Amino acid sequence: MTSASPTGSWTTPITSERVVRAAARLGEVIIDRDDVWWSESRPAEGGRSVIVRRAADGTVTDVLPAPWNSRTRVHEYGGGAWTVSDGTLWFAEFSDQRLYRLDPGSDTPVPVTPEPEVPAGLRHADVRVVPGGLLAVRETHAEGDRPAEVVNELVRVGPDGTEVLVSGPDFVSDARLSPDGTTLAWLQWNHPDMPWDAAQLVIRADDGTETVVAGGAGESVVQPTWDADGSLWFLSDRTNFWSLYRRAPGGEIQLVLDAGSDIAGPQWVFGQSRYALLADGRIVLAYGRAGADRLAVLEIGKPLRDLALPYAAYRYVTVQGTSVVCVAGGPAHEPVVLRVDVDGGEPEVLRPARELGLDPTWFAQPEHVTFPTEDRGTGIDVAHALVYPPTNPGAAAPEGDLPPLIVFVHGGPTASAVPVLNVEVQYWTSRGFCVADVDYRGSTGYGRRYRDALQGRWGVLDLDDVVACARHLADSGRVDPARMAISGGSAGGYTTLAALTMRPGVFTAGASHYGVADLAALAAETHKFESRYLDGLVAPRDSDAGPSGADVYAERSPINHVDALGTPLAVFQGDEDEVVPPDQAEAIVAALREKGVPHAYLLFPGEQHGFRKAENIRAALDGELSFYAQVWGFDLPADEGITPIEVVTR
Repeated sequence: MTSASPTGSWTTPITSERVVRAAARLGEVIIDRDDVWWSESRPAEGGRSVIVRRAADGTVTDVLPAPWNSRTRVHEYGGGAWTVSDGTLWFAEFSDQRLYRLDPGSDTPVPVTPEPEVPAGLRHADVRVVPGGLLAVRETHAEGDRPAEVVNELVRVGPDGTEVLVSGPDFVSDARLSPDGTTLAWLQWNHPDMPWDAAQLVIRADDGTETVVAGGAGESVVQPTWDADGSLWFLSDRTNFWSLYRRAPGGEIQLVLDAGSDIAGPQWVFGQSRYALLADGRIVLAYGRAGADRLAVLEIGKPLRDLALPYAAYRYVTVQGTSVVCVAGGPAHEPVVLRVDVDGGEPEVLRPARELGLDPTWFAQPEHVTFPTEDRGTGIDVAHALVYPPTNPGAAAPEGDLPPLIVFVHGGPTASAVPVLNVEVQYWTSRGFCVADVDYRGSTGYGRRYRDALQGRWGVLDLDDVVACARHLADSGRVDPARMAISGGSAGGYTTLAALTMRPGVFTAGASHYGVADLAALAAETHKFESRYLDGLVAPRDSDAGPSGADVYAERSPINHVDALGTPLAVFQGDEDEVVPPDQAEAIVAALREKGVPHAYLLFPGEQHGFRKAENIRAALDGELSFYAQVWGFDLPADEGITPIEVVTR
């Protein structure tokens, strides 16, 4: 039975406590003989990343005991922090960034790399077992290093020490040794490019001869993989979409599949995998269509065959015999570790989603919406969003009460909206909010031309698109134009701040999570991986002379437009953030204080770029809700015990 009550204040069982209770973010999946291993980041354990093994008999075990934390800080975003072979686990420990080995039956990891002179100064990622040791990316930080002085190399870590295999490029990744051990393949790129702008696939024969197989200016290559016959497979966006290619042992390159959409995504972290090779020559791959993923099997010479599965996003695709094993999720499913035989049979969930104890009628289903936006000479005049309507089986809006809107702005800005059950989204929709997760131009999943449209236009097109989305929903009568908020983290936090300062009057509240306020300061302060990122997104800069487009940096920085900032704003920040340092948040808070604009500020000790601890995730969620309640004048549910966030003007 439903009852009428004001939107925004609906009673819901989806509390912040339920959001984090037993929550885990699933990471890489690795097959070791008959066992399946994966990683889990658990907010309830302080964000610790745990390695889990599911044995052939179905037994599931946490292999890495507390307080060990398998997480690398290479590129600050990490990934590829562990690997396993014959039951032996190798991993990067977060606290000191050294590589460790954990043998079967032991609970005491043994270090395999030396203690660095600078704390956490030798970092390792993209770890792979090869004869005689490990292949890895090593990132070396010396005392007082500027970002440009940090060194990234490919190394082999063995019993007798570490051998440098590739040095010189600004960045390297994906070291893969051919099955016969004669040829090393890897990816490399240089500033100012990011790996999704231009990355080369290089091979080195055992005689030392090096060949650039693919990639370079205007072409991004990702995820190289050898097959048993010595062919090298990879994904390239030379046809606009990241498509599948094969280089035969003789050197001939063949386009195997252009799916008409991106197979890969941007390489923010190591260890990604969107396709895998079966022993019989077939390929299993994930590709996008209309805002959702499909998992398919490709047999050369035959049509692509989609697997009939109730999921809409697939990551870390690998194979075990004739089965594909991956992390899968969908609108009604939090991510699970899934195994399914490609030749038929029921899908097997190896690591189920947590038991939320909620009927599915509580979950808002996303609608993929395409809406018009300003072209500005890009040749693209539409953008996209996943729109989640208010959904609560026990509540209904009074006559004439339109729901408030939250426009979520993803980070990157190359990320994308993913149609996977996110309990944080349901936290809002079950209270009567409409949520729009916007894939503004620059997002991944719609091809290189859509992604590249943002080049030189960050702080312009993204603002056009989030504003266009909000107005489209308001003009359609779906949301209350007087209660439209914008919220985002990292690059999404920048767009949030920029929209409030450079497109004032559209949104009536906002929330910035570790967002960028000063582009020039970000370019000067951030870590190596992103230290030249703004050259492409905003304007070129010279590492010695500073930004050559200084006027553009100033024009696009929210901190320089605070005279137009009259919108109430909540700011959330981690005090150990190396990507967007806390002084960015504090600069915008100082401006809000100076102007007397209602605002709130929470600084979380011990958090980096993105919040991992359960108590901080809860505080940020409840704090943002409390902020909107105070700004828009609705009541918080009394039975949740939410402590109102302090909203101040000075």
